[in-house]
Amino acid sequence: MARKIEIYDTTLRDGSQGLGIHFSVADKLRVAQELDRFGVAYIEGGWPGSNPRDIEFFAEARKLKFKKAKLAAFGSTRKKGVRASEDTQVRGLLEVNSPVVTIYGKTSALHVREVLRCTPEENLAMIADTVAFLKSHGREVIYDCEHAIDGWKEDPAYAIACYRAAAEAGASRIVLCDTNGGSLPHEVRAATLAAMAAVQASIGIHTHDDSGLALANALASLEAGAVQVQGTMNGIGERTGNCDLTAVIPVAQIKCGWSCVPESSLRRLTALSRFIDGVTNQAPDPRRPWVGAAAFAHKGGTHVDAVRKFSSAYEHVDPASVGNARDVLVSDQSGRSNLLLKATELGIELDKDAPSTRAALDEVKKLEHQGWSFEDADASLALLLRRHIGKASAAPFSVVNYNVSVHGGDKDASCESTVTVKIGAKEFKTVAEGEGPVHALDQALRKALLKAFPKLKKVHLADYKVRVLAGQDGTSAKTRVVVRSSDGKRSWGTVGVSANLVEASLRAIVDGYAHALL
Repeated sequence: MARKIEIYDTTLRDGSQGLGIHFSVADKLRVAQELDRFGVAYIEGGWPGSNPRDIEFFAEARKLKFKKAKLAAFGSTRKKGVRASEDTQVRGLLEVNSPVVTIYGKTSALHVREVLRCTPEENLAMIADTVAFLKSHGREVIYDCEHAIDGWKEDPAYAIACYRAAAEAGASRIVLCDTNGGSLPHEVRAATLAAMAAVQASIGIHTHDDSGLALANALASLEAGAVQVQGTMNGIGERTGNCDLTAVIPVAQIKCGWSCVPESSLRRLTALSRFIDGVTNQAPDPRRPWVGAAAFAHKGGTHVDAVRKFSSAYEHVDPASVGNARDVLVSDQSGRSNLLLKATELGIELDKDAPSTRAALDEVKKLEHQGWSFEDADASLALLLRRHIGKASAAPFSVVNYNVSVHGGDKDASCESTVTVKIGAKEFKTVAEGEGPVHALDQALRKALLKAFPKLKKVHLADYKVRVLAGQDGTSAKTRVVVRSSDGKRSWGTVGVSANLVEASLRAIVDGYAHALL
């Protein structure tokens, strides 16, 4: 049987401490349910003693049924000089009725002296008293040893005494925290082995990414014998973030052969990552290992040619194993293999030896040299390919001319656009106003097209990005506009480039509507 590794997810608590991360109660409930469906062992819901939102979350979470995960409330050891049974914060951890309570306490002698300002003996009593009190009320208690790795390096004997105080009082897991994120894998491994030799309780690991080593440190501890890894989805968290579970899980399960989540869940990992980005309103990191949009993207011609022959040439795993997909990029670095694979992706058949294929590739390279980029503009690329193989010789419409004017200024500025569109043998001239020149142009174009193509009512611009190329040219510099369009069910990207921002925008918008019609 595969070795079991417990996934302890602290996205809703430690993750919420990250820059720009905010969860509402409804957000937290949605995330908790999704994490449970995914199959993590523990979900840390928050710190009830720190804010009313987390108290409300636990009250609402009691109404839910978690099938796989145990819900944990987070808190700290009691205050010095106060019994655990009399500590308001500790009692609050019982009041939320979570089956698991995770508490943290000082493990570094330096922190005991300089932060808590108490004796080493009092700190040990705080740990043991709090764990025993919560345990006596029927809770599973997990003890997070704050600054465990640093504390062990400073004073191994005292760090181990802290581990033992928690374990002997009944903690089910002793979790070693690299709180400052500055330890190295060999140090984490050594600390894990020392902890395992000192206590009977199982060991867990909680790492931060301040040195870019959160994943490596977590794996070092797991390889040494830890049974639980704590982290967050997408690595969100304080400072540079926590250990990223979207990397830990596939590395542990696919590379190491350990069992972390149900096998079927792995294929939903990419979807879970993007769900978390959606809830937290974060732009997905395309270069995130395993689940990023670029994780299995291939651009170099020789790479693509090899992948076409056998995928493992430049892919360490099948992208589908984590719910991701291969993406072949077409650019000025492309060879025919890129173009052939990308065309297949787009549902277009190309003959690799046909002059039209070579002409299409030459045009792509020429346009890329001029500042175009098709990496996020598959629809524009599809139109280009169709034009070269004669599938779009009769375009559904063309823009004969257009005009955009801005009236007034400052507070009362308004924009108006006139567009003449040719559809078949007829020309249609329309006028529309908008919030800005590009919006006015889009409104006028839509107005003209809807008369002949009512299906475009469902199409709208979902995203609009502008990048200035060669900024040293100042206001005369070329601009690249990428537009994302959607009909509510699917979306597609188009691109336009020009020294005139409005012209670049029009090219991208026209391609977006043309793709929808074709």
